[in-house]
Amino acid sequence: MRGGARSYAAFRKERTAETDRWLRDLLRTAGGNEHVSLVAVGSLGRVEPAPGSDLDLVLLHDGRADVARIADRVWYPIWDSAAKLDHSVRTVEEAVSVARDDLKAVLGLIQARHVAGDPELTKKAREAVLAGWRADFRRRLGELREAADQRAQTSGELAFLLEPHLKDGRGGLRDVQAMQAVAAAWVASAPGPRVREAYEFILDVRHALHLVTARGADRLVLQEQDAVAGMLGLLDAEALMRRLAEAGRTVSHAFDGTWRTVDKLLSGPAPRGRRPLADGVVEQGGEVVLARGVNVRKDPVLVLRAAAAAAESGLPLAPATVSVLAAQSPPMPVPWPEEARDALVSVLGAGRAAVPVWEELDQAGILVKLLPDWERVRHRPQRNPIHRFTVDRHLIEAAANAAGHTREVSRPDLLLIAALLHDVGKGWPGDHSTTGAVVVRDIATRIGLPPQDVETLASVVRHHLLLPETATRRDLDDPVTIEKVAATVGSREVLDLLAALAVADGNATGPAAWNSWKAGLVADLVRRVRSVLAGAPPPRPPVLSERQAALARHGGGAVRVNGGAVTVVAPDRAGLLWSAAGVLAAHRLIVRSASAAFAGSTAVIEFSVIPEYGSPPDPATLESDLRLVLAGRLDIEQRLARRARSARPSRVPVAPPRVTLVDDASATATVVEVRAHDRPGLLWRIGRAFGDCGLDVRAARVETLGAEAVDVFYVVDRAGRPLGDDAQRSLVRDQVLAALR
Repeated sequence: MRGGARSYAAFRKERTAETDRWLRDLLRTAGGNEHVSLVAVGSLGRVEPAPGSDLDLVLLHDGRADVARIADRVWYPIWDSAAKLDHSVRTVEEAVSVARDDLKAVLGLIQARHVAGDPELTKKAREAVLAGWRADFRRRLGELREAADQRAQTSGELAFLLEPHLKDGRGGLRDVQAMQAVAAAWVASAPGPRVREAYEFILDVRHALHLVTARGADRLVLQEQDAVAGMLGLLDAEALMRRLAEAGRTVSHAFDGTWRTVDKLLSGPAPRGRRPLADGVVEQGGEVVLARGVNVRKDPVLVLRAAAAAAESGLPLAPATVSVLAAQSPPMPVPWPEEARDALVSVLGAGRAAVPVWEELDQAGILVKLLPDWERVRHRPQRNPIHRFTVDRHLIEAAANAAGHTREVSRPDLLLIAALLHDVGKGWPGDHSTTGAVVVRDIATRIGLPPQDVETLASVVRHHLLLPETATRRDLDDPVTIEKVAATVGSREVLDLLAALAVADGNATGPAAWNSWKAGLVADLVRRVRSVLAGAPPPRPPVLSERQAALARHGGGAVRVNGGAVTVVAPDRAGLLWSAAGVLAAHRLIVRSASAAFAGSTAVIEFSVIPEYGSPPDPATLESDLRLVLAGRLDIEQRLARRARSARPSRVPVAPPRVTLVDDASATATVVEVRAHDRPGLLWRIGRAFGDCGLDVRAARVETLGAEAVDVFYVVDRAGRPLGDDAQRSLVRDQVLAALR
């Protein structure tokens, strides 16, 4: 953890002391100092109350007859003060009985703190609860783990969420409290200094969040992050989220280690013996440890050899082994010896098993020694809803995914390294693909790759978005699209690396970034480019399929809905595509792609659609509305206006829309790229703006990344030609921007 952020620990202690004095006065006034004990549990019991925390209190007694009167004289002044109170009145025996079956109660009582009254009652209750917790630790720790798993499933991981839950997220406050409960059972050690420091920082974030929101909030939402950062003395929301990601991962790492200790204890004695795994590395007791007599200080490759052995065997590195490697490993020679590079590739090639091993190396500070540029992306947040992970975690996830595609490429080692480093440019200003290529050249040289491989790796990083962006934002039936991609990749080797990386990267990003639709488009693009690289001519412009030709022979007005495919056949006229798109939007269908083919004066438009939510609309109703709009008998604008009025406005500020006319992307049309905040009927509004400019849309590629729409249109004038006049190009840009506001 890094310093520099303001701490509210002193405020929490001061508030605890003030609250204690008040509670002591209340109990004394109530006449309850004898045979009665007031006990603080929860945040007050741990001396961690945030401004919006509840008061969690237990009034213990030994059977005193007037305890109800005493309780009322304590609770009512608290209620009158508007403080939130969680309270109970119990004998010691009742407290012990409740703790035996109620996980929340026992966790509170094993960390209970005496506030006022008879301290012997508090001591008696706490000792009895602790004794029961320790005696029944097998069952109770099972409950504790189940509760932690449920929290993680419900609230996600604190380190990676855009809006993390500070208490219940995996790596949050409750996980540290769970580790403390395990330690109270005498099963594992209490959290160490790094975890306590991380815990204090999360407490500080929660404290600042309560001050900013003036309520007891535990979820750090986007619109509060800059203000919370300011309260903590941090530069901005990104600095806050980076620190918070580091804290959450520190807690998660320790939490996993605690449960490994629990599992070892519950599974009984480990088999004796040491099984060799690699030079200087053995398995012992289900963990990877160093062989006896190995000299860590004279073997710089040992750390990667041990990591590779752990990943390939699916075993964890022993914590003591990681500590020794972190403290005693000498610097790696530059350039790296071949053995070190092979060990790195072996770690990555282990797939999913590489992720926990990589995390161990990261937590110990080993990675930044091996790859100094890693520090720039370490814990770096990605403030975009399509990303599930921080930059560094995304990279190792992508590498783990790439391990499943190594047999599809001629250079599996370069695929794995490219996957690990493809977004490393996000640690520097500017376009991350461009800067990443520069950084990767340095890293590749550092790890000892030959010059030709360095250039291949740099090219893959520079163009790692080429295939998915082209597939989703360009017309694959346009020969110019395929020729430009083929010229950019230059070789079958680079194309195959990019194709495998696109899948690995997309799956590591999240479901909004990769799905069967995008996978199909990328595979189609790769097939076409591969053909051109092999010397085949570029594909011809599209012609009607047999099915389309049969529909076109009916003379127009035909509509077919088949799952996610919608076909519209009508006499060709201006605005046909976007009029049909308006109907689809009115039926809550999201258009992913649209393209038009022609037979004389008849147009055949193919839409690929998915429901915005729920089940798709009734095909018969959809077909009926499409026919009505084609006949000019349906006011689709009014329907879409109603939808727009009912749409929930964005909770956070959004960037202004951007309209770009892309030169040299097509020889037969002008390509217009529109980036805007997604909303119902967006495609229809853009299409109508084109119609107002006297243009027609021949094809469209539509993609939604989170709340960001990236739409690409192939437009022509009334004569079917691309735009050549600068004044007309400016008019188109202005008209589309006006339609988006």
